[in-house]
Order: sequence, then C-alpha cells, then structure tokens
Amino acid sequence: MKFTKMQGLGNDYVYVYSKKEPKDAEALSIKLSDRHFGIGSDGMIWILPSSIADFKMRIFNADGSEAMMCGNGVRCVGKYVYDKGLTDKKVITVETLSGIKTLELQAVKGKVQSVSVNMGKAEAGLVNRVRVCDSDVEYIPVSVGNPHAVIFVDDISKARITEVGPAMEHNERFPDGVNVEFVQAISENKLRMRVWERGSGITMACGTGSCATVMAAISIGLCSYNKDIAVELDGGTLIINISEDNTVTMTGPAEISYEGEVNV
Repeated sequence: MKFTKMQGLGNDYVYVYSKKEPKDAEALSIKLSDRHFGIGSDGMIWILPSSIADFKMRIFNADGSEAMMCGNGVRCVGKYVYDKGLTDKKVITVETLSGIKTLELQAVKGKVQSVSVNMGKAEAGLVNRVRVCDSDVEYIPVSVGNPHAVIFVDDISKARITEVGPAMEHNERFPDGVNVEFVQAISENKLRMRVWERGSGITMACGTGSCATVMAAISIGLCSYNKDIAVELDGGTLIINISEDNTVTMTGPAEISYEGEVNV
C-alpha cells in the first residue's frame, strides 16, 4: 500500500488515496500509527471519492476509533489532492462525518503552502464543572462538529494534562469521549493551548481544538468576534477567526513529511 506521511503543525497522519472504502481501517490505523513498530502517527486518513463533495475524508485515531473531523488533517487533504493533480481548483469541498468543509488553497509555484478551512459553526455552552482527579475541574463545553471541553489555566506549564485529560475523556459525563484543551490567555489576540485528543492523547496540534478554544474564549469575553486570534500550539500557530454567527475560519500550514510503501 502506498502512503503519504503528512503533518499540520506536528499533528501527523498517514494518508492514503483510494477509490474504494477501506477494509479493516480500525486495525490498520492501530498497526501503522505505532511509533515503534509501524510508520508512526496520530492516526490514519483516507481520501475517497464523494457523491456530495469534491472528496471525502475518513479519519481513524491511533487507537482505531473513527473521528468526526480533524482541522489539521483536512488541511493536509487539500494539499494532497492539489499537489498530486487530483484537482486544479483552489476552492474545494471535503465530506466529513461532521459535514462538508470548504477549503481555500494558497499555492506557490504549484504547491499548496497554507489552507483556510471554513469549519462551520462552533457552539459554546455555559461554564460547567466535573469531578476528576480528586478535584472539581471547571470547563466550557464546545462543539465544533466534535466534542470539546476547554479548561482555562493561569500557567500552561503547570496544567495536569496527562492526569486530567484522560480522566475527562473517559468520564461518564462524556459517553462518547471528549477532546480536552488546556488554555492560557496571553492577550486578547493570542492564546496558548495544549491538548489531550480523544483517542490519541497529547498531540502537537489540534485544529478543531483551536477553534473550540477561541469560541470558549469569546464566550467568556477574553477574545472578540471578527478578529484573527493566534492559537499557539506545541507544533506551531494557527489563526482562528470567528464571525458573529459563530462561523469559524481556520488558517494554517500543511506539509508532506515523506512517502513510501508498506506491506499490510
């Protein structure tokens, strides 16, 4: 099987283009995502034909679970299909489990450098609390097509990510699991975020998590609508802009790491 290893701010996936739906995708993602015995990645993304969009994306986490959406992942889909000549359009649509996403591709000399994605609408709930790790953790629930719990902290370096993250992901409050963001507000236009991703653990970046982070910040008055907000992640920075109707636009890089073949 031919594959392409791609990453958006260090959020890395194994990409495969296929005209047919994958078989045993869950087991294959577990095998190939292993960083010691496989290729090594946060998961696996299949690019497929779509009857309702230009392309279809299916994403499987490192633990084999299927995700609804990945912002960093879908940006790399845009680069993949354009750079490999599968489309010559600079604006494309991608079918995902959380709806059709529209991508605007910024290319230089025939290669995509960055991608802006209309992520649809984000919805933030009221500040809530959950009992985990022998303490009451305050969080803001946010949906960006997938579930998030955003926790604001005073010092990101002291956040208990490896304890609170998995405890919340598997808490009965979230029967389908949840992505957990730990956020420090640097200024009204800059946020520092680290993430515990559902099914993958700590990752270098999370696109939907960045969108959820800004939506949560707006909901409590830390950031404003219609402003470019820089979300600093372990792997780099994403720019998030949310309009007053809660429509989210995310802009960031997409890069190819390498290509190869693997026996499966």
